[in-house]
Amino acid sequence: MDPGEPHNVPVGSYSKTYASDDDGDASAAGSEKPRILLMGLQRSGKSSIQKVVFHKVAPNETLFLETTPKIFRDDVSNDSFINFQIWDIPGQIDYFDPAFDLKMIFGMAGALIFVIDAQDDYMDALVCLHKTVTRAFKCNPNIKFEVFIHKVDGLSDDQKMDTQREIHQRANEDLHEAAIERLHLSFYLTSIYDHSIFEAFSKVVQKLIPQLPTLENLLNVFISNSGIEKSFLFDVVSKIYIATDSSPVDMQSYELCCEMIDVMIDMSCIYGREESECACKMDSACIIRLNNSTVLYLQEVTRFLVLVSILREESFKKRGLIDYNIHCLQNSIHEVFSLKGRNETNHSIMNNIIPNEHGGHGKHVSNHVVKTPSNSVK
Repeated sequence: MDPGEPHNVPVGSYSKTYASDDDGDASAAGSEKPRILLMGLQRSGKSSIQKVVFHKVAPNETLFLETTPKIFRDDVSNDSFINFQIWDIPGQIDYFDPAFDLKMIFGMAGALIFVIDAQDDYMDALVCLHKTVTRAFKCNPNIKFEVFIHKVDGLSDDQKMDTQREIHQRANEDLHEAAIERLHLSFYLTSIYDHSIFEAFSKVVQKLIPQLPTLENLLNVFISNSGIEKSFLFDVVSKIYIATDSSPVDMQSYELCCEMIDVMIDMSCIYGREESECACKMDSACIIRLNNSTVLYLQEVTRFLVLVSILREESFKKRGLIDYNIHCLQNSIHEVFSLKGRNETNHSIMNNIIPNEHGGHGKHVSNHVVKTPSNSVK
C-alpha cells in the first residue's frame, strides 16, 4: 500500500488485547501526530466532510458514499503543511463497549468533532453527544470539543439560528446537570456545499497549532506596516487557513481567497510543475483585481503554505514595500516553525524590538526592518 493512502483500520484493532500486541507500531506512529476524531450518528455526514475537505471530492459525489463500516484513519500530513490524522469513527459502533480501549481512542486525540445532522431529529444525537464528550473528557481533559451542526444548506437563515440556539442550549444544560464545568463545546454551522466547512475546520486546526499566537502577532505587524486590510496563511492542499490577523473574518472575503487558490492551483497544474502533484510552485505569486478597487495578492511562503492578502488598489501601488515585508514575514514564519518544540520560540521571535519613528518601541517580525509606507522608496 502506498504510504500516502488512507488506512482502513478494523474496529477490533483498537480493542485492549489487539492494541497491546499486534498494533504496537501503528499506535506509536499515530501517537506522534495530533489526532482529530470525527464522531456522530450514522448518515450525519462525517465521511462526506472528510472527503470534501481533504480529498477534493465534489460535494455532489458524496451522495454515493456508503456507510463507513469500520474506523477509517486518514493521514493528511502528506503533501500538506498541516500534520495530523483524521479518524472517522462509524456511528453504528458502540465504542464504549468494554472491548474497546477508550484511552487508545481518546488518549492521543487533540480534538473531537461531533457532527449533528441539522435536517434530522437531533434529540438522539444530543444524547449521544453528551455521552461521548463526558466519557472522552474523563479519558483526556485536554481534548478540544467541537460540534458541527451540519447540512444547514437546506435551512433558512432563521431556521439555522433557531437550530443552533436550541442545540447549544440543550447540550450545555446537559453538561451543567452533570456538574462538568471545565468541558467547553464550540458550535459551528456547516455545509459541504459552501466554504463554511473549510472555515469551521480551520478553527479546529488552529486550536492544535501551538504557534498560533505568534503567527497572529506576525500577521498583525505585517498588515499594519503594509497597508493591507486582511491576510490569511493558507494550507494550499486543504484550503484550511492556519492563521489570520486579529480583525474579524468576513465569509465573502474568505471565499474569494479560496477561489483564488483554486485558480492558482489549476494554472500551476497546466503550466507550472511537471510533477504529478499540483502544490504551490516555489516563488509562486498571483494577483487578481476586482471591479471594486480591491486587490487579492497571493505569495508563496513554503511549497504548501501561501499568504493571501486583501488590500485596496491605492495601497498596492507600493508593491515593492509589500514584497519586502512579505520576505521578512516569510523568514519569520520559517523561524517560528524551525524552533517548534523549543521553549524559547516566543522569546526568539518576539523579542526583536526596534525603535519606531516616534522614539518608542515597536514590534518587529524578524531581524530585518519592516518599513512603514512613509519610509518606502519612491
